[in-house]
Amino acid sequence: MPEPHSNFNNRWTWLPSASAKVIDFMSDDPAPFESPFNTIPPVIIVLVAIVAAIELTLSAGATGLVGGPGAIGWRLSALNDYAFSPAVWDYVWTRGDTSPELLKRFMTYAFVHGSFTDALFGVALLLALGKFVGDVFSGAATLAVFVIGTLVGALVYGVFVKGAVPLFGVWPAVYGLIGAFTYILWLRLGQAGQNQIAAFRLIGFLLGLQLVFGLIFGSSPMWIAELAGFVAGFAASVVLAPGGWTALLHRLRQR
Repeated sequence: MPEPHSNFNNRWTWLPSASAKVIDFMSDDPAPFESPFNTIPPVIIVLVAIVAAIELTLSAGATGLVGGPGAIGWRLSALNDYAFSPAVWDYVWTRGDTSPELLKRFMTYAFVHGSFTDALFGVALLLALGKFVGDVFSGAATLAVFVIGTLVGALVYGVFVKGAVPLFGVWPAVYGLIGAFTYILWLRLGQAGQNQIAAFRLIGFLLGLQLVFGLIFGSSPMWIAELAGFVAGFAASVVLAPGGWTALLHRLRQR
């Protein structure tokens, strides 16, 4: 896999390597054992560790394992102190309040969850998608996708959602990684001469699943932040992918 700053002519050489890993996995030839953690980008391991440490602390407090009786309210306090809400955007945009207490919430909401199960599924997808994207993108680019998905998810949520429903959880960032994952597949299918629309099957399936759950259990406006995270992750990948910035400049100069 070439370095992220490879030249324009070598831009696509990393695409076959991703599919080659799948072929190697299906091969009958035995391969030496390698810990799965060796192939996960360090930045993803750090992010997962932060989310897991916070959730384990909150869950332990809720069950009375640590902190005494007062720890039962730790999760609610964390959501009050670190979650994002449309009211935060209103204060920042309409009142011009840019205090750190408000601005931090555009990022901190991603590390606080409403339940242990919510955090568990979020961490699992963060690991899986972070590994795939990290196999192609640099560590800095993978982190950038996470941050951009988180920030844009909060921004769009604040602009389009009314009321006091809070936004929390790592999901907009995960959807940002899904956007990067989709971009990688989109390029790979294009190189193979196949229908690139197939790259969007995953996001289509997830949105359809959310629609079904919304009809059964009631909808939540959090899907707006998740969809925004996906779009932001896909768009950012145009520049963050290996050779992406060089290719973008090349296209702009041709116009």
